[in-house]
Amino acid sequence: MTGHPAPTPATAAIIARLAADPAASFALIAREGGDSVEVLEGEAIDVELLGDIPLTDGDGRPREVLALVPYRQVRERGFEAHDDGAPLRCLTVDAHAAVPLADAVASLPSATIPLADAGFDLTDEEYAGIVRRVISDEIGRGEGANFVIRRDYVAGVDADPRTAALTWFRALLEHERGAYWTFAIVTPGHVAVGASPEAHVSAQDGIVTMNPISGTFRHPPGGATVETLTEFLSSTKETEELFMVVDEELKMMSAVCSDGGRITGPHLKEMSRLTHTEYVLRGRSRLDPREILRETMFAPTVTGSPMQNACAVIRRHERTPRGYYSGVAALFTPNAEGGHDLDAPILIRTAYLEDGRLRVPVGATLVRHSDPYGEVSETHGKAAGVLGAIGAIPRAITIVPDDDEPAPARRLADDPAVAALLASRNVRLAPFWMQEQGASDATPLAGHRALVVDAEDRFTTMLAHQLRHLGLDVDIVHWSEASASRLDAAELVVAGPGPGDPRDDGNERIARMRDVVSRRLARHRPLLAVCLSHQIVADRIGIGLGSLASPHQGLQLSVDLFGEEASIGFYNTFTARVTPGVSRLTPSETRCGEVGAVEIAADAATGDVYALRGQGFASVQGHLESILSRDGLRTLERLVTHALG
Repeated sequence: MTGHPAPTPATAAIIARLAADPAASFALIAREGGDSVEVLEGEAIDVELLGDIPLTDGDGRPREVLALVPYRQVRERGFEAHDDGAPLRCLTVDAHAAVPLADAVASLPSATIPLADAGFDLTDEEYAGIVRRVISDEIGRGEGANFVIRRDYVAGVDADPRTAALTWFRALLEHERGAYWTFAIVTPGHVAVGASPEAHVSAQDGIVTMNPISGTFRHPPGGATVETLTEFLSSTKETEELFMVVDEELKMMSAVCSDGGRITGPHLKEMSRLTHTEYVLRGRSRLDPREILRETMFAPTVTGSPMQNACAVIRRHERTPRGYYSGVAALFTPNAEGGHDLDAPILIRTAYLEDGRLRVPVGATLVRHSDPYGEVSETHGKAAGVLGAIGAIPRAITIVPDDDEPAPARRLADDPAVAALLASRNVRLAPFWMQEQGASDATPLAGHRALVVDAEDRFTTMLAHQLRHLGLDVDIVHWSEASASRLDAAELVVAGPGPGDPRDDGNERIARMRDVVSRRLARHRPLLAVCLSHQIVADRIGIGLGSLASPHQGLQLSVDLFGEEASIGFYNTFTARVTPGVSRLTPSETRCGEVGAVEIAADAATGDVYALRGQGFASVQGHLESILSRDGLRTLERLVTHALG
């Protein structure tokens, strides 16, 4: 923006008052597609739990609250995190006004805020070393499919914090585009200013929306072109990275939405210096918005998957606590029904100022074929996006159009070749998750009941949703609560997937899952085992286990499952393996004769076992519930029908 008209006295007075009052707590928010800046003022209070967010006043009347939710809040879900004491800070809104965007920009300060002693807290070599260790020690040992590890750009700031916040906010409004929220949040002792591209979760009129964004295209000098973007969109790594985070967020949607969730996209999120790919997920929910927020902490795009293990990996490899990075700014707004709507962007692309120190955390998503120095470059690009936008480092050269001939912004997504390349991604995906998730007209397994045992991978929520779609009545139980009485009472037990080495009896979770499998097999009670539990079944039968040469994390394969070709998604580091060509074991060839004869679906060349079935049980290595399993629902029905006998 150039040549701003003088602001109206009212807007100028609001900005001047916020800048002058050292005790004032406030937030300035510009939402995507809007032409105004919202000004929220009130009192800042800290609470311990999400359920403590004060959505009513002392008289019980609904009120608006903006909550800064730190990463350490994942402890509410029983997940690990460095505890830095970052508060769950709530701005209880007493006044909410909107001022014209151009007015706001003209009223805000514009002088450059100098930085001192600026640089990353970790050297490029140190960060590349962490990347290598995560790939070999975590992904390579079956701990998960992808993990986000951050580093911080830090600098000294010798300026009034409020002036800095208002200055950076103006710079973001002028020089960044495509952000979901552009914001400045100022509370005692703490400033957060950012342009987040990603809405983590929103809830309005009973509709929950999530917006997984992944894959980062750093614009080359001179800007992005169709040719350079096409190369990025053709990248297997970037494509699979997006599919993996969609799977992870569908797990969350299936936990909070009665209809599981439907995906639309993919779309491009075009920003000033970066372009991302994204999907949109929608479903219906009646949960309290604070509960929705708790069940979806936090986005896999900034943590990894499976979520619980990702938190443990982050704690092992990140040297310092995250603060608010990867948390959310959650705005709870009273609605006509007497409840609250929720709008919660992820706290990324955000600069924090505290005690005279600027901190810009950035992370890269590490997958099985990550290049360490490529991930280093990605963190540089993300940090530069924020720092350039706020004017802390030189900005990319931009051409300002003549005022008499305004040039419309050109969206690369409108190019036919780009649109076709984006649309082609969906050919690989399961139609089930791309259509309305209401009750199925055909419920072939109606009347049956299933108990799904969660082994700390919430793929079980998607699996349970698909089982319900097939007509089953389904309960989910955590592995630690899968008592013998519950297992014995269940008509069908579905032993779920999870991270780790299936042979590790020293791990309490895996030892318990081995007990679950053994108990069902020994009692000839219907059992379906998935991924980790499939490997446990194979080991129990006497089939050897081993590591894959290259982990199958987010890999789609077309495999023969007992005479029917199926396109299935795989997330495994370990595999059961037989001699190539072996398709059946007799009772005398198994380690536990009570299972009878066992049919084997395996790779003809390697002997890697994709599925097993015998009297009263079936198991599968792939994730039939994944968006990568185009034939997942059909295969799930086949295997469950077999297990039920």
